[in-house]
Amino acid sequence: MLFAYALWKTLQQWQSRAGLGHCPRTILTELARIHAADIVLPLAQMGQRELRIRCVVRPERAQTIPLERLGLRACEKALPFEIFEGTNG
Repeated sequence: MLFAYALWKTLQQWQSRAGLGHCPRTILTELARIHAADIVLPLAQMGQRELRIRCVVRPERAQTIPLERLGLRACEKALPFEIFEGTNG
């Protein structure tokens, strides 16, 4: 609980310096709307191999503004894919 409080206060000071107000909840609400998903495709050999691709939805303007003001940037390109042997299900 103490760690969560420290993170909350740190985010509060960070956003205050960036001119984004004093309530981290508003930033966390906007950032929570950025979604990522893993796409899993079975490859040859009856599902013994899988291709996993992580996709990140391009943030809307309302989500990029706080990121830019905090000096962060959203992922703009596809993340690398991986091929796994066997299945995890």
